[in-house]
Amino acid sequence: MKIQHLFIDEPILNKIFTKYNVNTLRFIPRWIVFLLDLFVVGVANYISVLIFSGMGFTNAAENNVWTLTIVYYFVTAVFFILLKTYSGIIRHSTFEDALKLIFAQLGIYLSLVAVNSFWNYNFHVKLFSNSIFLFGILLGFFGLLLYRILVKMLFEIIAISTSVNPKSKVFIYGHDTYAMSVANAIKFEKSGKFAVAGFMHSDLDFNASTLMGLPYVKIRKKIPVHLRHNGAQALIIADKNLSREQQLKIVESCLDYNMMVYTLNVVNKSDEKFTIKNLEIEDLLEREPIQLDKKTISNQLHNKVVLITGAAGSIGSEMVLQVLAFKPQKLVLIDCAETALHQLKLQLEGLNTPIDLHYIISDIRDKDLMSSIFERFQPDVVYHAAAYKHVPMMEENPYQAVLTNVHGTKIIADLALQYQVEKFVMVSTDKAVNPSNVMGASKRIAEKYIQSLSKHPQAIAYASKFITTRFGNVLGSNGSVVPLFKQQIEKGGPVTITHPDIIRYFMTISEACQLVMEAGAMGNGGEIYIFDMGKPVKIIELANKMIRLAGLIPNIDIKIDYIGLRPGEKLFEELLNNSSLTISTHHEKIMIAMEKDENYTDLSKKIDELITVSRTFDSLNTVTKMKDIVPEFKSMNSTYVSLDIY
Repeated sequence: MKIQHLFIDEPILNKIFTKYNVNTLRFIPRWIVFLLDLFVVGVANYISVLIFSGMGFTNAAENNVWTLTIVYYFVTAVFFILLKTYSGIIRHSTFEDALKLIFAQLGIYLSLVAVNSFWNYNFHVKLFSNSIFLFGILLGFFGLLLYRILVKMLFEIIAISTSVNPKSKVFIYGHDTYAMSVANAIKFEKSGKFAVAGFMHSDLDFNASTLMGLPYVKIRKKIPVHLRHNGAQALIIADKNLSREQQLKIVESCLDYNMMVYTLNVVNKSDEKFTIKNLEIEDLLEREPIQLDKKTISNQLHNKVVLITGAAGSIGSEMVLQVLAFKPQKLVLIDCAETALHQLKLQLEGLNTPIDLHYIISDIRDKDLMSSIFERFQPDVVYHAAAYKHVPMMEENPYQAVLTNVHGTKIIADLALQYQVEKFVMVSTDKAVNPSNVMGASKRIAEKYIQSLSKHPQAIAYASKFITTRFGNVLGSNGSVVPLFKQQIEKGGPVTITHPDIIRYFMTISEACQLVMEAGAMGNGGEIYIFDMGKPVKIIELANKMIRLAGLIPNIDIKIDYIGLRPGEKLFEELLNNSSLTISTHHEKIMIAMEKDENYTDLSKKIDELITVSRTFDSLNTVTKMKDIVPEFKSMNSTYVSLDIY
């Protein structure tokens, strides 16, 4: 039962504070708090005198009452002013404020004892009995503390009674000091949306029934059962010792019963500052943190000139941030999207990095401009992330897929060879494996070309290394399914899925970029690195989880519609060709795909012919030529299926 319900009629309270809320009420002026404190301790000492007089104690200096009163209030005022007991905002009083009161009252008592001794020595009579002083001081302290508590309670009652949006009752998962600090932060947060109803944990050896005056629940049943039993709507996970598996188990249990779950986003580890955040789908799919070989990566990037294409994209921009951590000498950022590059520039300017940054708006298909950029900056390392990647769009515009993903890559790679770049790392996709669409086929052709360049005589002579990295879908990247689902959920649905059985591999942007840097650092040239993508995820399960994370119920609050496979879309993606083998590396999450080596001269000739055909904007001829270069390219659910019938 809430304390305020015992003493205050809430309808009356609402009528009294109709015009006010806790944020619009003015603070009590400090001089009023100061006078109120003097009044409280004065009353306390008067009560002390009455009690002791009733017990037979007499005033040793009845004729000096005014002297005693002046001395008492003077000493009290001095200590209140010195320790500034009146300076805090009463409604936000803390343990520190209580300590100030303790030290003030102790100082007052010792000072009055000294005055009493001085008076007795000089006038051979005490102003008052020291026992009366002590009792009065203790009574005064409790009086000061009590009225501060009452003021805090009053403001909490006002906040609850006048709140437009009632606070959600939450339980905190945890029982250590960190969990209690989270509870305190929620309690004193202005305009907060949570009210802590209690704590819970699965540690059955922790013997407590309450924490901070709130219920403590030992979990013996499913967490949602405990939450509902205690009238809570959500859970905040505040146990730093939970493994990812344990955390996911808690989250899944809550989502199954449509209970909201929140986690903590640590802002500053040193002083344990944090914010409470909604659980994101990335939190459910993300795996254990990747252990990077930072020394090897640093040797490759530190004090070097690094060029990144597609720098303003979802992958490219994360690459920029991660490369910056290794302190390159210069970072050259290329992208054809003006707005996105401008936003990246604003973001990086906010970091105040000393690294020399250059922002260039350019299309990688512009050979002359690309040549001038390489001539000017002489890059040591190139990360090539620029590409067209939307499968349906490339099915409709195959010549654009060739001109950007194939020709653009060829231009950048050829310049890397010409200017003796140390490492060229291309970002590819699992859609390049046994491609079923134009986009995947264009990336497979680019992979072949990069692989063939590693055998080029100039690459061998210059020790230039050409490397490919291949991975699946990236959570939250532009055009990925996660932002689409979020938009659809925000609009009230429906959430659209192409097929109930469709599955995909997923990786976070941060994880993908870390592995790109790791693979680039370990590569010796010619490798196609594939990443451990974990277990494939059914898209229908992904949609269900995202709907539940939004506090809604699938097919009740948000409808799920099946719209059929899009042109070129597979039910599942692969990371390897059927004929491919893999070899392991020193990193457990990175393997090397053993693909057939391509002859540079023959492949280069075929690619030049493909580029020439694509410039005629003839889709059928362009795709026909692509299938000639990539025989395993078999179109699915596409107008180009007819080209596979011989």
